Amino acid sequence: MDKLIITAACDSGAQWPGNPHYISPSKDVKPLSDEYIRAVNAGAASVHIHGVRYVEKEIQADGRRVSKIDLNGWKAMQDRILSECKPVMQFGVAAARLADRIPLMDLKPDMMSIIFTAHDEYFHNYPEIPATEMLALHPREELIQYCKETTARGIKPDIESFYTGAFFNIEHVASMGLLQEPLWTSLFFWPGGNWTPATFRSLQHFVEHLPAGLKINWNCCAMDPANYWHMLTLAIMMGGHIRVGWEDCPYLDNRVTLAETNALLVEKAVRIARELGREIASPEEAREMIGLK
Repeated sequence: MDKLIITAACDSGAQWPGNPHYISPSKDVKPLSDEYIRAVNAGAASVHIHGVRYVEKEIQADGRRVSKIDLNGWKAMQDRILSECKPVMQFGVAAARLADRIPLMDLKPDMMSIIFTAHDEYFHNYPEIPATEMLALHPREELIQYCKETTARGIKPDIESFYTGAFFNIEHVASMGLLQEPLWTSLFFWPGGNWTPATFRSLQHFVEHLPAGLKINWNCCAMDPANYWHMLTLAIMMGGHIRVGWEDCPYLDNRVTLAETNALLVEKAVRIARELGREIASPEEAREMIGLK
């Protein structure tokens, strides 16, 4: 079995706004950047960053409600992280408009997240705080253009799959020669109109229906405190990879103990993997496994 690639996702501003330990990068990029650095030192080989962004308050004329990107703030976070460590650099905010994300590609990340289905997320983890919704359609023409742009720049897509319809689109775009093997897809178990329940059967269903004939690395991302660590443990046992951090789930257990740092979540994932007999990939090993130049 391959070594385990752990990706740290530390920005929980939209998902868990009531987390008292979280500090928004819009005020100062250093505290959140340092969370990523500590996570890498704890065992994460990859970082999934959002940089500085602002969620639109209403649905816009194009039918989308997504994040607007602060390019300078994003670059400042990337520079801060890379000044201290050299993880696989993965840019997130897959719901943002393509025109806003092309300038981000010029910052030369290793990977960029692209959702291969519609985008319908509903974050309401605290009853006293209004829900955050992210809404956007991503037609195949947009996915093709995304992959043309990433191919031209040598960026590996992190294909976000919220349900198996994404696999149809993977095969469609791959048939055009726009996805280089091994592919990387993150399997999402998040709330919203694209929801797939965070259960063992759901994960098995995803993996069983990955496109045949394509070499694919898959990554498990769950937002369900009751089942979060169970899902990640099964993913480790099945040979997949995992994403941990405040963005997905800030709890060390079933919504009782908040992790004061993302490094504590990474350390727990490392312990589980090693107890199951699976070693942890370094950033250099992860690059080779992912197929990065």
